[in-house]
Amino acid sequence: MERAADALDWVNRSVGLGVRWLALAMVLLQFSIVILRYVFGYSSIFLNEGVLYLHATIFMLGAGYTLLVEGHVRVDIFYARLGVRGKALVDVFGHLVLLLPGVLILLIYSWPTVRRAWEIHEGAISVGGIPASFLLKSLIPAFCVLLLVQGLAVFLRDLLRLKGDRA
Repeated sequence: MERAADALDWVNRSVGLGVRWLALAMVLLQFSIVILRYVFGYSSIFLNEGVLYLHATIFMLGAGYTLLVEGHVRVDIFYARLGVRGKALVDVFGHLVLLLPGVLILLIYSWPTVRRAWEIHEGAISVGGIPASFLLKSLIPAFCVLLLVQGLAVFLRDLLRLKGDRA
């Protein structure tokens, strides 16, 4: 189970290491937009949507990596006081009852919209914007799949902790 979890971790680790560079691109693009607007008096909807696309990509594709590195917000009033087994039980419950159903529902209900956007090659959000709204919508199922992959990896590790094979 440990090797399977490691293989699943590799997926989100790889995506996370690639996506983090988009944060730099987003900052540089936003800086360029500000310079163009206030120094040269030039404004571009296309460039502004570029920041939106980068921002969405960072958060949607980075969610699985954030779960991998335990960076998600956790209200741990009671969790912090629990032992290894107690934490594993809470995590198993959270993954099976909250994460899995929520992500599956989002995946199932968003799929027709994403499929339709690809069928018609849905264009720009605004006039003069990036003519690839279908790519932006594709981030939703990608988000779901990456979270499911990482949720499964964490779930496997929690099962190992419950068995006592891993601290």
